Amino acid sequence: MKMGKITDIKGIIFDYGGTIDTNSRHWAEVLWSQYVKHHIPVDKGSFREAYVFGERSLAKYPYVRPDHNFFDVLLFKCKLQMEYLALHHHLEMDERKLQQYALSVAESSYWYVQEVLKTTRPVVETLSKRYKLVLVSNFYGNIQTILSDFKLDRFFADVVESSVVGVRKPDPAIYQLGVDAMGFNASEVLVVGDSFSKDVVPAKKVGCKVVWLKGEGWGNETIDESLPDVIITSLDQLIGNIE
Repeated sequence: MKMGKITDIKGIIFDYGGTIDTNSRHWAEVLWSQYVKHHIPVDKGSFREAYVFGERSLAKYPYVRPDHNFFDVLLFKCKLQMEYLALHHHLEMDERKLQQYALSVAESSYWYVQEVLKTTRPVVETLSKRYKLVLVSNFYGNIQTILSDFKLDRFFADVVESSVVGVRKPDPAIYQLGVDAMGFNASEVLVVGDSFSKDVVPAKKVGCKVVWLKGEGWGNETIDESLPDVIITSLDQLIGNIE
């Protein structure tokens, strides 16, 4: 880990997915672990193809409504993945079995997040008492419902959601919107995120200080560990690195 004290900050921008909800695990790895747990008979390469298909489909089509919670989103993701796997002959075309696979993975992934939040929610709560917090996330238009469902909504002064503002990471403009929502200079804002290319790089381009929550990523990023100001491996290490 690259440790050190972050000083002279007035506000903190948090990423959501992979940071607060999984504490540094890429969602593909979380879902794959549930496929293994439920003995779904596909190889990891095929799963990764299905994962990408599901993510692109959710980004392109309006499956998700503002009132959908995270279990709803997970079930959409899993159903799309199962559909892809069946259509490409990686799983048997058995509608009942595919529905059950999707439900099992979605349910266990949802409760996985609930367990992770026992570690990450107290960090967010503690920092909300000392700093102004803003959330910046690539999401589907329902992040407010998710924050409410997971009892995180009261900690954030503002939320910048990609599907609402029309800008997605890794475009630095979405982090500039987060800084603007803060009302501080970029140099007075700390960004915390798990993705090197989508969080660390664009946040530094805007001029923020950055803590990289390094963990189990997608595995296709070019990394320069000199770029983030601090590197941690669990969100509960964050408080000890801020003065």
